[in-house]
Amino acid sequence: MSEECTHDCSNCGAACSSRNAAPQHDAPNPNSSVKKVIGVVSGKGGVGKSMTSALLACAMARRGYHCGILDADITGPSIPKLFGIHGRAMADEKGCWPIQSRMGIDVMSINLLVENEEDPVVWRGPVIAGAVKQFWQEVVWDVDFLFVDMPPGTGDVPLTVFQTLPVDGIVIVSSPQELVGMIVGKAVQMAQMMHVPILGLVENMSYAVCPDCGKHINVFGDSHVDEIADKYSLPVLAKMPIDPELAKEADAGMIEVFAGDYLDNAAQTVAKLLKK
Repeated sequence: MSEECTHDCSNCGAACSSRNAAPQHDAPNPNSSVKKVIGVVSGKGGVGKSMTSALLACAMARRGYHCGILDADITGPSIPKLFGIHGRAMADEKGCWPIQSRMGIDVMSINLLVENEEDPVVWRGPVIAGAVKQFWQEVVWDVDFLFVDMPPGTGDVPLTVFQTLPVDGIVIVSSPQELVGMIVGKAVQMAQMMHVPILGLVENMSYAVCPDCGKHINVFGDSHVDEIADKYSLPVLAKMPIDPELAKEADAGMIEVFAGDYLDNAAQTVAKLLKK
């Protein structure tokens, strides 16, 4: 249903064809400079979307790019925890300023604005979407790449991001289960409806490596990401294993010290956007 309608416009024809029009994006903070915006999305929760956002930002930072992460998962923010960032973001006459990580990655999250980072955010959809718009319009971003860690699904916030931010491409994160594969299709089709380029798919928790023999163990069953990629003519950017060391560093707020190269191919794909 388009925002101009008050009914189910999915089958009503030309009268509601505006739902397929390219969105008009909102202007960022006048003091911001953002070269490329990359959305990291998933069809459902729990597949490692925030982890992927953080690792991608770290991979790009190691390549010499200045990166930021806009934590758009307002009710389930985890980006500050991954980077070991605490405290309150500050504001002045120019706007609100993100907090920098050890590597110089700019981070803005609702957890950097509340009194207690463990307090729940009990807001309805429109208020949450409004907060995401403020993160774009009022925060001062000065980055080469701004990664937007979106909440799962195809609801208010992903729609707001696609309509408000000039998203240059998205990375869709999945896991091996066939059910997740079905949900990924919804995310792909939403991006296509909103005229947002899809850079590719990342499968998280794809396998585990036996510490004794090195054999790959498909903990969640056989992977379906290649089938999904073929169906929608998309590249598979990475198949990330279950890695206890990564989990350890993430829990300690030290994700920047993790040395894995699982997302190198994804980072190369993102970097190419600056050359276009």
